[in-house]
Amino acid sequence: MNKRIALVTGASSGMGKEFARRVSKEYPVEEIWAIARNRERLEALAEDLPVPVRAIPLDLTDRASGDTLRELLEKEKPDIRILCNASGFGIFDRFDRASEEDNLGMIDLNCRALTQITYLALPYLSEGSVVVNIASMSAFQPVPYINVYAATKSYVLSFSRALNRELRPRGVRVFAVCPYWTKTAFFDRSNKKSVIQHFDCMYSTEFVVGKIFRTLKHSKKDYVVPGAYAKFTHALTKLLPHSFVMSAFMRQHKLNNK
Repeated sequence: MNKRIALVTGASSGMGKEFARRVSKEYPVEEIWAIARNRERLEALAEDLPVPVRAIPLDLTDRASGDTLRELLEKEKPDIRILCNASGFGIFDRFDRASEEDNLGMIDLNCRALTQITYLALPYLSEGSVVVNIASMSAFQPVPYINVYAATKSYVLSFSRALNRELRPRGVRVFAVCPYWTKTAFFDRSNKKSVIQHFDCMYSTEFVVGKIFRTLKHSKKDYVVPGAYAKFTHALTKLLPHSFVMSAFMRQHKLNNK
């Protein structure tokens, strides 16, 4: 019988780390395959979890990482009960001030790598398997000063919902998570220039990940917006013109355009 595993990218910090911590309590997995760049953090994570963790240090922006994972999957042929694509980054800045490397890097990691990991995992998903893709509240509308990041998350949301329909006959569920501002190390990189000077609401990773598992258990939705304030904001983006939402965002968060 093939080993039942959870495969988690971005597992060394933030949402991915919290997901790895919780998944063994929610799913009967025998091993967690944890992917991130930092081997030491992955090994530290392994010491905290009640199930074996396989640390797989990969830089998913390196195209060769896909070949490494493909070979490992072909060799082990695991039964992937749940895949969580949590790797990603954002840069908050005016498009022309952000570097070309950062702008293209967001597309590469948030879109290409997520798509490739999902594609590589597909042969090892079976009835009852779940794919969880971390999108963002910014997926629902254009967002000035995080324009590339928001566009990548729109891709993640659209891709996830459509793939969920495609895989439904196989009994595989694809589920997108659209969190509001969430307190993680993400902001150490994304907002290091303090482009956004005020965050109106900040959720914890524990809250968001807890909401993911509750929704998977009790709802058939193909995406979730965790938190009452986030849901209220999401409702406004559906009711109001995007031009108004973009102007309000810039006023609300006191964006620094100097």
